[in-house]
Amino acid sequence: MIRQPAAGHATIVAVSDAPALITDLVQIKLLGEKKRDENLHFRRFMKSRDHSDRILRRVAEGIEDQIDCTQCANCCKTSTTGVTERDIEKLARHLHIAPGRFVADYTMLEDDEGAGTRVLKFTQNAGCVFLEGNLCSVYDARPANCQRYPHVVRGTGSIASRMWTFVDRAAICPIVYNTLEAFKDQLRFRR
Repeated sequence: MIRQPAAGHATIVAVSDAPALITDLVQIKLLGEKKRDENLHFRRFMKSRDHSDRILRRVAEGIEDQIDCTQCANCCKTSTTGVTERDIEKLARHLHIAPGRFVADYTMLEDDEGAGTRVLKFTQNAGCVFLEGNLCSVYDARPANCQRYPHVVRGTGSIASRMWTFVDRAAICPIVYNTLEAFKDQLRFRR
């Protein structure tokens, strides 16, 4: 929008329908937790109606394109990553070690993820065993779960079918938080 002030000089005023994205992790955690009940209600709202995955995917892609995960890496710092046999084989090849050695050195059993689920080693202080700063040291061979994270654009099934994970991740991941807010606007969800 251009306004003409009385002095005759044009002033450019940015007008945007989309609110600014929130990327501050403290705000994301606070807002994600504060909006948990609203997000649960939104999840039920989405599951009870038909929505175009194509439109929602486009919204999510637009948000993903604006957020640099290497500036955050909060998922790698706060969440464990389950690994499949295929992931183990791929990572072992990448590190030039035997799969058994990889399992012994780089994985652990996590009861929180399910009865004895194998996950990448993780500590509260350092996060994922492969996290170096905000970068993944095995990025080219990272597990499939990491490749699809945060499972908004890439994942199994429709976006609505993956909504159960978004409620918790909204307090961890700027992409998930901002995508949920954009979905609510797109679908005219009453807050």
